[in-house]
Amino acid sequence: MQLIKPINLINKNLLILHLTVVVWGFTGLLGKLISISAVSLVWYRVFIAFVSLFIYFKLFKVNIIVNRTTLIILLLTGGLLATHWVLFFASIKFSTIPVTLVCLSSITLFTAIFEPLINKKRISKLQLLAGALIITGIVIIFKFETKYTLGIIVGLISAMVASIFPIINSKMIKKNGAMLIGFYELLGAFIWISIYLFFSQGFTTTIIPTYTDIFYLLILGTICTSVAYVAGVSVMRELPVFRVALITNLEPVYGILIAFIFYRDLNNMTLGFWIGAGIILSTIIMYPITQRKVYERKNRGNL
Repeated sequence: MQLIKPINLINKNLLILHLTVVVWGFTGLLGKLISISAVSLVWYRVFIAFVSLFIYFKLFKVNIIVNRTTLIILLLTGGLLATHWVLFFASIKFSTIPVTLVCLSSITLFTAIFEPLINKKRISKLQLLAGALIITGIVIIFKFETKYTLGIIVGLISAMVASIFPIINSKMIKKNGAMLIGFYELLGAFIWISIYLFFSQGFTTTIIPTYTDIFYLLILGTICTSVAYVAGVSVMRELPVFRVALITNLEPVYGILIAFIFYRDLNNMTLGFWIGAGIILSTIIMYPITQRKVYERKNRGNL
């Protein structure tokens, strides 16, 4: 009887995590449906998201005070977050949802490159192999999807910028809560985009969304950003980090399936796209599994 509660609790958190990743997969579809520019879209998204989190903190009386150094780092990191999201949605508008999501999968490749360089560690052979496979998939997609070249390039830059977040946040999380980090990074993203819009004279009629856009933006900012973020963080109290990372890597898969169901965005994809995407997604899914097996084998060898 004592095992029933923990098992049920784990299954509940697994379900919450899968639903959270599915919700994240909807961001690509919403980005396609919202008619305003990528910059304006992200401006509304981060505004709605950080206000939602602020309300959440106030309702549960969470202390949001941080020291000056932490505040500066998080606000600057918010600039990277804004850049990533703007490029992500721009890539969708320049190409298709599946192409952008496959490009986003290359985050693993860029993280494998930047993390050892920044933290002064050696790049493992497994990381090099995964990187080579991802590059192969990207090259194949480039070769067959030439009409989406701009979207692919923008998507890859978006993934490259996004790969820096885990490196920064892995250090910040040691002294600060995950939701607090997310709140100030979202606030930072809002501030930096607002500065850009001010100096580029972006606060004009072009930034005003339609009623349909407002509806989609509210879903994107609340459910797909703030609520999903809080839910994703909450399950980490019970689930191992490895399992969380493994399930999170399914976001591109869920996103592509959602694009097919709601937008039929897969009908124009060539065989070359599917070959390249298959190589990339298989690598993303198999990498943590293989990494875990290598780690366990080394531990058995040391016994």
